[in-house]
Amino acid sequence: MTKSTVYFTKEITPESLIKIYNKLNHKLKDKVGVKLSTGEPGGHNFLQPALIKDLVNLVNGTVVECCTAYEGKRMDPKEHWKVMEDHGFKAIAPCDIMDEFEDKDLAVKNGFHLKKNIVGKHIENYGSFLVLSHFKGHMMAGFGGALKNISIGIASTQGKTNIHTAGKTTKASELFDNLPPQDYFLESMADACESVISFMGEENMLYINIANRLSVDCDCDSHPEEPKMADIGIFASKDPVAIDQACYDAVINSPDKGKADLIERMNSRHGIRTVEAAAELGLGSREYEIISID
Repeated sequence: MTKSTVYFTKEITPESLIKIYNKLNHKLKDKVGVKLSTGEPGGHNFLQPALIKDLVNLVNGTVVECCTAYEGKRMDPKEHWKVMEDHGFKAIAPCDIMDEFEDKDLAVKNGFHLKKNIVGKHIENYGSFLVLSHFKGHMMAGFGGALKNISIGIASTQGKTNIHTAGKTTKASELFDNLPPQDYFLESMADACESVISFMGEENMLYINIANRLSVDCDCDSHPEEPKMADIGIFASKDPVAIDQACYDAVINSPDKGKADLIERMNSRHGIRTVEAAAELGLGSREYEIISID
């Protein structure tokens, strides 16, 4: 199997972010959506606007998000807009809540569990996506990187519920009463990824994972645990499977003695299953070559 290329730098600065993006040597077309997490109020680990501003402006990007499926400040679009402003994203670029007004169904081809994925209808307004992900742990998924950002992240409130319940319900109020076996949820995230990549075209998506503030908790957590291990760096690839596998491996193989809690979080939730399932769906390769740009 051909190995995918994953670029890496230990330096986490606005300048290194642009440098690693340029290494991808692939121009994103038309209107560019920069998909990231705007972060739940109270949390502070989300990608900081000062870090990403220059890159977002370089691609003339619009920061795009969707609403949550849990009760919080980002479930209602009006409150979500305030979060985007309070967290500094509106000050650096145009912003868009893609499911603010309407949803759109995307077909899932040969998925594990889902027949459709439900996303924000504004996805139709973008010709390409720069998927800019904060790699970290996650209470339910084990970890979050590129694959979670294009599955749960691009899904609308109904879509997030659909993924979390492996297609049982789209009603957020019924989510926690319909949780499936863990692997079904993880495989449903891969299903959702397939639908987005198929809709956009794989040539119209690039992936950058920033492995800093490595908490065991997601940016959707309003009170995340403080990281116990040091920052690792920035990863970039055209392959969402390879980049998440590389980040997972970087944590596992890190000499940092503080990594134990994050490894336990990732493995106790079987988080790697999302990467395996995405590879099985043909979304990328788990075999990769790391190229350092330092």
